Amino acid sequence: MVEPIYVPVLPARRDAWNAYAELDVRVRRRIAPLWTLVPHTGRERPRGGRAAPAHAPDIAQTALDRWLAPRTDQLIEAMDGMPGWVDPVHVEGSIHAAAVSLWRLTTRSALRLVTGPERDPALQRCAADLAFLSGRGIGIRVLVDTPPDEPQRTELLSLIDRLCLPPSRMDLILDIGAVADAAEASKRAIAALDLLGALVPWRTVVLTSGAFPRLYDSPGAESFSYVAPRHDRQLYGAVRAARPAFPRALVYGDYSTEHAFSANIPHVRAPGPPWGLMRYTAPDGFLIGRAPTRGNDRVDRVRATARWITESEAFRGAEYSDGERWLSECARGAGSKGSGNAETWIRVGHVQHMSFVVRQLVMGDRP
Repeated sequence: MVEPIYVPVLPARRDAWNAYAELDVRVRRRIAPLWTLVPHTGRERPRGGRAAPAHAPDIAQTALDRWLAPRTDQLIEAMDGMPGWVDPVHVEGSIHAAAVSLWRLTTRSALRLVTGPERDPALQRCAADLAFLSGRGIGIRVLVDTPPDEPQRTELLSLIDRLCLPPSRMDLILDIGAVADAAEASKRAIAALDLLGALVPWRTVVLTSGAFPRLYDSPGAESFSYVAPRHDRQLYGAVRAARPAFPRALVYGDYSTEHAFSANIPHVRAPGPPWGLMRYTAPDGFLIGRAPTRGNDRVDRVRATARWITESEAFRGAEYSDGERWLSECARGAGSKGSGNAETWIRVGHVQHMSFVVRQLVMGDRP
């Protein structure tokens, strides 16, 4: 796997993998996504946890297999042999039902499986076995929700011993999660890098966090425009400045233009609100506009939101990526064709964001 310069953490949903597939090939070559397989049904999962029982009824396992198999095949097709990681945390509770899909991901793609120190040892061993068979190694995702301590270091060392893989085939993903305060989160990240980053000579060390706000279930008016700071960018810059002599490359990661908990939300859920979010990434913030998904004036309001984005100083022009091109056409269009829907707006947000971040990194402007 070519060493990535950017790791977007994405939910394995159609809008995200279609966005990845639409990227310019020069951008895709610099990206290694971390996909999280979303839950099938039920309530939103806690971060790093599973709400489903370890042994679901046979009928539920059959339903999971029927649902998961075509989705993993679509993910494999979208990746088209490019590298990355896939985290099965939300389907590990039904590991037998997910076994065929995980095997296909392991044998038919260049994706590496991911496990974590807090997971069931039997599931860790299953991931390690698949990683051994693939020959590509494994990613270890450490959730840094609190400052790390010696017990967490010991837990990670124990996992390394159980995996029976050399460090040269293991990737460390330090996942800070949702960040609302860059200064506070930077302290956790620096502590994790000091305690865990130098533990073994990892193949890859990724530092990822998410700053896109959770607005899709917030109360309030149906229309607004909002600019949110890119705390993930600030956090990474602070850590790099604090540890310039870290012995290996520290790869930048973020959650693109979705909240860090997006992949915890099941595929099947109650109908959402009558609006969605149009989103655009500026150097230091996210431009977010709420747009209706139904109603007599839906199209006019959608196009007005697109114009708010394209007329901002942050807009990079219609030729920058397919995301900018779509926003420009939407802003100046007429009629309902080309105004999109909530899924379209997420996809466009991912396309423009990933394109922008890669170019920032290539040009040396650390996000």
